[in-house]
Amino acid sequence: MKFEVRLDDDIERAEVIALYKANGWSSAEKPEKLMPALKNSDALVTARVQGKLVGIGNAISDGSLVVYYPHMLVHPDYQGKGIGRAMMTLMQEKYASFHQQMLTADANAVEFYRSLGFERAGKTVPMWIYAGNEH
Repeated sequence: MKFEVRLDDDIERAEVIALYKANGWSSAEKPEKLMPALKNSDALVTARVQGKLVGIGNAISDGSLVVYYPHMLVHPDYQGKGIGRAMMTLMQEKYASFHQQMLTADANAVEFYRSLGFERAGKTVPMWIYAGNEH
């Protein structure tokens, strides 16, 4: 299967919502917040198969020192085919000179991110204020 991965913010609301719904992400229920969040990211990476959006990820950054990857998802029908790895590799190349690249991994994705070089940061403990218990 051939796919195209690129840094790109040319996304349509309907295709983004469909991808988030396919992954069970609650952000799909908040498109009025999701779309500006993605569009205002420091970087947005997309993956397409024959023009269909099958993956998306974004980065939030201070522009010099720290980058955080809040969203990285691939449509369930296309997972395990190297798409997520290609998307993360492109992002990691963009931010290679940064002091910190950070993310919060769901339990099912921990090994995937470890294979890309991510590890628990010393004695740090992930913490957040979050309104809800959904993804």
